[in-house]
Amino acid sequence: MSFLFIFLLLVLVSWPFITAAETEQQKQQFAVESGKVLELDESNFDAAISNFDYILVDFYAPWCGHCKRLAPQLDKAASILADLKQPISIAKIDADKYKRVGSKYGIDGYPTLKIFMHGVPTEYYGPRKADLLVRFLKKFVAADVAILNSDSAISEFVEAAGTSFPIFIGFGLNESAISHFAVKYKKRAWFSVAKDFSDKTMEFYDFDKVPALVARHPNYDEQSIFYGPFEEKFVEDYIKQSLLPLTLPITEENLRLLKDDERKVILTILEDESDDRSKKLVKLLKAAASANHDFVFVFVGFKQWQGFAESFEVSKKTKLPKMVVWDGDEEYFSVVGSDSIEDEDQGSQITQFIQGYKDGNIIQKRISSGSFMGFINSMIGIGTVTIIVFVVAVVMIIQSLKEEPVTVGTRDEGDHPSSSTSQAEARQPLRSGEKQDKED
Repeated sequence: MSFLFIFLLLVLVSWPFITAAETEQQKQQFAVESGKVLELDESNFDAAISNFDYILVDFYAPWCGHCKRLAPQLDKAASILADLKQPISIAKIDADKYKRVGSKYGIDGYPTLKIFMHGVPTEYYGPRKADLLVRFLKKFVAADVAILNSDSAISEFVEAAGTSFPIFIGFGLNESAISHFAVKYKKRAWFSVAKDFSDKTMEFYDFDKVPALVARHPNYDEQSIFYGPFEEKFVEDYIKQSLLPLTLPITEENLRLLKDDERKVILTILEDESDDRSKKLVKLLKAAASANHDFVFVFVGFKQWQGFAESFEVSKKTKLPKMVVWDGDEEYFSVVGSDSIEDEDQGSQITQFIQGYKDGNIIQKRISSGSFMGFINSMIGIGTVTIIVFVVAVVMIIQSLKEEPVTVGTRDEGDHPSSSTSQAEARQPLRSGEKQDKED
């Protein structure tokens, strides 16, 4: 009995040293492969996400064509990210083979990318080309609020930030005024305060007094300025309204961004969003958006995304452009007398539409089930679809055994689609479990 006690005591005493040695061995193993995409499995996955402060994990399947196209981009990005002052590692795991890991992190399609920040996973929705991926990931390891002390520091900050996120610069603003929001919205925007700057910079950013909070959307060539009051509620309202540009095209990534916004969506359905007529209308929508910050203004071309447009009772015979107010889910509203926008005096028609909605001259509708389910099938994760089909099949078998008629609803399964497809590939068939490549 005493021997067993001594043995257990020795184990307890030596255990921390054994664990430390194993951890150091794992660190050395991963360090040797620094700059390369690490191949993980069930035995070392947890150790990897514990050892790295920031690690991007590619959950892939060997048979997945999109995974194969993504792999060389990750290889290129890995060597660059490893050399950052705050390095970011990239790893991959065959989630089709190691299903326990895939199941733990809710993987229902391939490839799925997740960034683990100090062990906490967040799904990665950014671009997937190497150079853009590097710039996007730098956001996650940057300071919450960058302190800028010169004109050159401001220029360098804006250049390094790139175009993937909106940029907030507080000129002559105390860091404490935005630090809380910089943490809260870090995944969606860059934040900085400029302590010292010249008149030339004031002229460039088009503000004439301080303090001023400037919001820029480089990708959309848009800017707005907030002069206060710099109380918490007003600052957050401005930041929330400025996280999205004045007008937003419907894309896979933008649909996800809309889910995070609580405002109603004014959706304009165009024939072709790339033609000159549509571009002129979008400019008018921007003007309307600048005067109506309580709405999000988005647009989509029937030609670009027919499946999405058809969900709102739009067909090839529908007179376009058409405007509706959408709740972001399955309900939308038509405004009485504003079924479509004529070519003449479109600005007044947009104003009339918005006022008609505010006055309650509306018809509430639900997205049509047939076209909506077609849209959902193109958006929803394939694994989820498989589960739904299986459940429906089981229900049908049970009901048939009872010799009772079967009526199976389909709308509820599509209330919250888990993933999306890009505009160009929205209607292309996929192999089971395979996700679309993201738009860059």
